[in-house]
Amino acid sequence: MEIQKNLTYLEMAHKGIYWLVLFLLAAMLFACLIRAVRGPRIADRIVAVNMMGTMVMVMIAVMALLLRESYLVDICLIYAMVSFLAVIVLAKVYMGIYEEKRKKANETEQEDNNR
Repeated sequence: MEIQKNLTYLEMAHKGIYWLVLFLLAAMLFACLIRAVRGPRIADRIVAVNMMGTMVMVMIAVMALLLRESYLVDICLIYAMVSFLAVIVLAKVYMGIYEEKRKKANETEQEDNNR
């Protein structure tokens, strides 16, 4: 990244807005991290992880504009695919655990009814 001394007022305003957006996204990312850790339900955690992935993608895109580096857009697209797959895997694991708990509850209920 080169420091350019001949920036127009519009370019300086854009840089300021980009930094503001990055700061706000970082604050929201921290809030989503708290939600992902505290829960209270698994579904809340999965949604928080998905939201964190989306915000990181937006942050990478804003950084691509700020730094004027086009390769960051490619990284953003790759991150989008990985984030999507991670959320799908988490949802599948959660559904498997939910099904097992439901099956066990039905079995114990049937055993209680048979007594």
